[in-house]
Amino acid sequence: MGMNVVDKIDDKVRINTMLVSVSDKTGLDTFIPGMVAANPGLKILSTGGTFGKIKEILGDRADGVLEQVSAYTGQPETQGGLVKTLDFKIYLGLLTETYNDAHQEDLKRTGALSIDMVVVNLYPFSDTIAKDGVTVENARGNIDIGGPTMIRASAKNFIRVASVVDPASYGDILDKVKAQDGALSLADRYELAKKAFAHTSEYDTAISKYLAAQAFDQVKSCYNTMPGKA
Repeated sequence: MGMNVVDKIDDKVRINTMLVSVSDKTGLDTFIPGMVAANPGLKILSTGGTFGKIKEILGDRADGVLEQVSAYTGQPETQGGLVKTLDFKIYLGLLTETYNDAHQEDLKRTGALSIDMVVVNLYPFSDTIAKDGVTVENARGNIDIGGPTMIRASAKNFIRVASVVDPASYGDILDKVKAQDGALSLADRYELAKKAFAHTSEYDTAISKYLAAQAFDQVKSCYNTMPGKA
């Protein structure tokens, strides 16, 4: 099947639905209320600790605005948070194109929302491996899968979706959203996409360098601690 080549897009895209799942919760206390004020009717999908933080920030205003990703997808989070956002409805919402009729039919068929902004940042892998006594298994368990995937999907679809990875950019984004009637422009989304791919590149590089530096005996030590293994 050939790749889609888009020949019609919107410059300004209003942020009606956003997905928020962050390790660094700095700035959410001003960013989230600001986005809600700028976009009456805004829907926020969120997970885990981020959901709890946003609910605390919004208080009574959370009703009708904030929804757990698990409630939206109909799939509970896997134990330990292993699988939370890797769901067909989420990625339809991130990757579908506005003027693609087949994509729009997929959204209708599944009851999926078109997601206009993703706010995701990753726990710095370098912080994990810098801790005293960290094992390869500790490091492996802290490799984020859903976060980079959401960032990459939203950044790939910058023709419609804003990918936000840096809390330091919240103020500038709020200013632009307020000045553009709740929307971001194609230029805004393109700049955010460049930052997003840099973020995932740095993350993957940290993982790659760490694994390359580990002797296989350190990997075997994890295996040998498992029940029933000699």
